[in-house]
Amino acid sequence: MAETSRKTSHPSYHDSAASAPQAFAGSRRKPNVPGDVVISCRWLAAGGIGALAGALLVLAFGWPAVALLGALAALAGGYAMLVEPYLPVLTRQTFVLPDLPAALDGLRIGHLSDAHIGARGAEQNLRWAIAQMRREQPELVAFTGDFIHEPPTVHLVSGLLRDLSAPLGVYAIPGNHDYWESVTALRVALGDCGIPLLMNEHRRITWRGGELWLVGTDDVWDGTPDLDAALAGVPADGFKLLLAHTPHDAPAAASRGVALQLSGHTHGGHMRLPLLGPFATPRYTDAYVGGRYQVGQLWLYVSRGLSGMGIRLGCRPEATIITLRRAG
Repeated sequence: MAETSRKTSHPSYHDSAASAPQAFAGSRRKPNVPGDVVISCRWLAAGGIGALAGALLVLAFGWPAVALLGALAALAGGYAMLVEPYLPVLTRQTFVLPDLPAALDGLRIGHLSDAHIGARGAEQNLRWAIAQMRREQPELVAFTGDFIHEPPTVHLVSGLLRDLSAPLGVYAIPGNHDYWESVTALRVALGDCGIPLLMNEHRRITWRGGELWLVGTDDVWDGTPDLDAALAGVPADGFKLLLAHTPHDAPAAASRGVALQLSGHTHGGHMRLPLLGPFATPRYTDAYVGGRYQVGQLWLYVSRGLSGMGIRLGCRPEATIITLRRAG
């Protein structure tokens, strides 16, 4: 495997420390801002209808209805908070791509996102995901941001990721939480594991004589994303794989000839039920909440992530193995 690197942009960091402990000390938490996360109107309406129906049942049947409704609510809430957040699943996706070089047919990519180290159950799920990658042995592993959830946990990154490897390398981009805690400390911690943090940069990767251009952009919430800078020097007809923490820029990536984009950030909406759809969507999600989408000639995969807010319903945490296939 031959690999060359090119740094095309030097974004401004919110932290200026030169070492992990110093950068960690200078981290900052971002306050909640209205509009950062939007709760689904369908879920709110369903909650109101459910409350009204419950009240009518209580009026009709008295205390037995109260006991039954309370038991059902406790079971659903207990499962969503105490069970499903700790039941990660390995998802397999195959993308058939007409412009995939013939030599890259069958290339497998491990996709991890949103570990949120420091959140409840996060370390357990990340260890599980790393074990899956070690068992599956994909040729390349990509991590699409939000490694850390609380500043004191950045020192855990190196220990947790030290055993994560792949023949073509492990690559990462930052997420908004990484900026809120300390993106500089994260870069240091990942560097200790030999994992480059791509911020408006690309890498040329070859496998079996085929060429893949791996492109990573900075975070849109608190970084300085620049897709054009990240693509500078990439051949127009090169096969391009984009790592972007948020999925909303897929149309822009499609217009620049990117074939496949991997993203996270949404956690799949945390709760998803038929007819109701996702419970919550953060800014820069647009319609891409979780799963696979086709945007022009580009394929987008949005991971449900490994952790985050400690509630999930119909939206299990995931690690993903992506297989690339050439059309025809």
